[in-house]
Amino acid sequence: MRSLFLIILIGIAGICQLRAQVQESFSDGDFTQNPAWVGDIPLFQVNAARQLQSKGPAVTGTTLQLATANQLAVGVQWEYYVQLALATSSGNYAEVHLTADGPELKGSVRGYFVRMGGTEDEVSLFRKDGSTVNKIINGPDKTIAASDNRFWVRVTRTPAHEWRLELDVTGTRQNYVLQGTVQDSRYTTSAYAGVVFRYSQANAQKFFFDDFMVRDVAAPSFISVVPEGSQALLLTFSEPLRESEARNLANYRLNGNRTPAAVVWQQAAPHQVRLRFDEEFATGNNVLEVLRAVDTEGNIAQNLTGSFAFAPPAAKGDVVITEIYADINPLQDLPAAEFIEIYNRSNKTFNLQGWKYSDATANAGTFPAYLLKPDTYIIICAAADTSLYKPFGSVVGLNIFPSLNDSGDDVELFDAAGQLIDLVRYTSSWYREAAKREGGWSLELMQVNSLCTGASQWKASENPRGGTPGQPNSLRQTDAAAPVLLQAFATGPEKIWLQFDEPLDSLDAAEVSKYAVSPGVAVSRVQVTGASLSEVELTLATPLQPGSRYVVTVQGLRDCTGNRAVAGQQRVVVLPASAQAGDVVVNEILFNPRTGGVDFVELVNRSGKVVSLQNWRLANREAGGVANERVITAQPLLLEPGQYLVLTSSPEVLLREYPAGNAERFWGMGSLPSYPDAAGTVVLLLPDRAVADEVGYQSSQHFRLISDAEGVSLERISVTGPSVAANFHSAATPVGATPGYENSQAQRVAATGKLTLTPKTFTPDGDGQDDALLLQFNLPQPGFAATVTIFDAHGRLVRKLAGNTLLGAETLLQWDGLTDSGGKAAVGYYVVLVELFNLQGGREVLKETAVVGGRF
Repeated sequence: MRSLFLIILIGIAGICQLRAQVQESFSDGDFTQNPAWVGDIPLFQVNAARQLQSKGPAVTGTTLQLATANQLAVGVQWEYYVQLALATSSGNYAEVHLTADGPELKGSVRGYFVRMGGTEDEVSLFRKDGSTVNKIINGPDKTIAASDNRFWVRVTRTPAHEWRLELDVTGTRQNYVLQGTVQDSRYTTSAYAGVVFRYSQANAQKFFFDDFMVRDVAAPSFISVVPEGSQALLLTFSEPLRESEARNLANYRLNGNRTPAAVVWQQAAPHQVRLRFDEEFATGNNVLEVLRAVDTEGNIAQNLTGSFAFAPPAAKGDVVITEIYADINPLQDLPAAEFIEIYNRSNKTFNLQGWKYSDATANAGTFPAYLLKPDTYIIICAAADTSLYKPFGSVVGLNIFPSLNDSGDDVELFDAAGQLIDLVRYTSSWYREAAKREGGWSLELMQVNSLCTGASQWKASENPRGGTPGQPNSLRQTDAAAPVLLQAFATGPEKIWLQFDEPLDSLDAAEVSKYAVSPGVAVSRVQVTGASLSEVELTLATPLQPGSRYVVTVQGLRDCTGNRAVAGQQRVVVLPASAQAGDVVVNEILFNPRTGGVDFVELVNRSGKVVSLQNWRLANREAGGVANERVITAQPLLLEPGQYLVLTSSPEVLLREYPAGNAERFWGMGSLPSYPDAAGTVVLLLPDRAVADEVGYQSSQHFRLISDAEGVSLERISVTGPSVAANFHSAATPVGATPGYENSQAQRVAATGKLTLTPKTFTPDGDGQDDALLLQFNLPQPGFAATVTIFDAHGRLVRKLAGNTLLGAETLLQWDGLTDSGGKAAVGYYVVLVELFNLQGGREVLKETAVVGGRF
């Protein structure tokens, strides 16, 4: 059965519930429309007396219901007439559901209902919590104990959630008696309402309902006041307002003394009012008073107040980052805490509430309310460090202050709308002095009012304290350096991206004649891009060919202060090919560095294609899923065939730990995903987040005779081999790791049959030359299980390498030269015996020999 709702309510979707007084007397003889009903419609009728009457089947235990939509729940009064031409009992009663979150009122809905009848012959208010029913107002017993009961019910719920249940048994609607009150606010919304009743055989047509009414008894309340620009406000109320009162200018007052110049109220949105003022709002907090608001039922609210913050919008460059203190050690005479400094170089006062400071990792700190006046510096630091910087000047502390990387980072300032106001992408080279690059000195912007940005505009502070937080900077220099072309990348077949070391004269840099691409490619369009105007995008008339090399030549561009670059700067450009899983793989992993060292992950391009690592990600696994993704770079980064790239959080530390490393192939990231010492998984993701390669590792993979595995990497043995544990081995002991160049354990495996051993003679001594024996299987199909046993020349069992191990069509296993007892196998000949079998009964024995050698 379904539910019955006999009160017509109008719900208007939006940010609040809109109210309307509705009455239903069934005088039109039709209850199926206005509103639409769901439920047992054929089992009801409107009788000659124009009352809704039941006409259900004469079957004891029948329960009927009907329902319709209802969104009113708070600040409402329900009233209706009932005739129960029967003696109520536990099997004969009626319920009017005032609010419900679904149409199945007999089911597990949530809301409130009035029960009339039952064993106690009473009228009571219940709250329904799903399948649980709780009586919250217990009406007096025997109030409707006659054999024919005619009465009125009135239920009122105030905005403060006080419920009143009243009953008039005289049938006159003039003698209501309070049945009880209760405070209950559990459910404040509604979707449906209706009637449910249950009867025995003789009472199937003895339920009558009439004159349902719902009316708004709550005065309108203030929902929000939102500025629309600098001189207009949008006011939203809890319900529709009476037009004459809404349009009265005298009903509104701003900051105690300003009345609006105009007011707009529309029938299409009667709960909203727009106000326009002649002058711009004051920066900071503003208070709007509504002296009088009247809803459509005449309920009056007085002296409503709402506040809003206003600040004039900032344009890009109105506020600039003027100082960055990233590397605090060794300390000079500044606090041991990072900071940035910003300066308002406009003539406007800005409210910084909701502004954000973020770094290259996209971590962001949000500003509290703060009025930044013109020609003013403020220090921005972590909230916990504000006391350290108060002696230096005005300071604002952020609950989240993204840590600044010593080697370089992005410092980004956004307004509350997400507009980029300033960006500084610094590196340690900006200090310009090796001694100051070691730490303890801030970077200062040399000209706070210049439109130029970039490396040429920054230098280490010259103040003896190490910086000038909250004060004008110590540097007063002009830009005399010409722009330099740093990078050039093909971002698509018809696009080339150029990056310069400083902002360019955007008009000069947009001239097509300043650029040439050879051989034989014309430039059709130039666009200066980037937050600092230091990037240029070339659109080509003909597409580039993947893998081909082109030379881009730039002729004498000017920077924003007029310095002209040397003519004929050139860069080589290659259009990268589309990368597939397995083109670039994890080649080396250092997960347990020495004390003071850092982790690294080395990649190698084992394809024949030039691949761009732009928007590739490094990740790990947690609970079986890919987690803790880190973008390797958001800019083009080419990897040539056979080329390595070492990912680490500190290239400087890595080079210190491994001086033989190829530093040109080191790539610094803000942080790497966590790679625990005991075990973990390195996951490399393509830009679409598909897995490009994945290597699981364990500390037990290290060669067991290594006395201390700290600072020793796991290296891929065969570049073309699979990313399995058997294809990785501890790096040679003398080097510990080989970041940026060929692995010490690298071998070139060429399969010649079903089982290939490489190398035939190996020396498991950790020197990086032939330290492990690889067993490469190339079987006609997957599904074979293998038992691999190693015997010495006398036929004695030395090592059981695998037992009933399931193989693929191509599988790699590794013998590290150790015996089952953990000792090193003696120098000599060994037999590798492989027993293969599958579920189809296939069986085969493979036998190969290998030699454990030694170096003298």
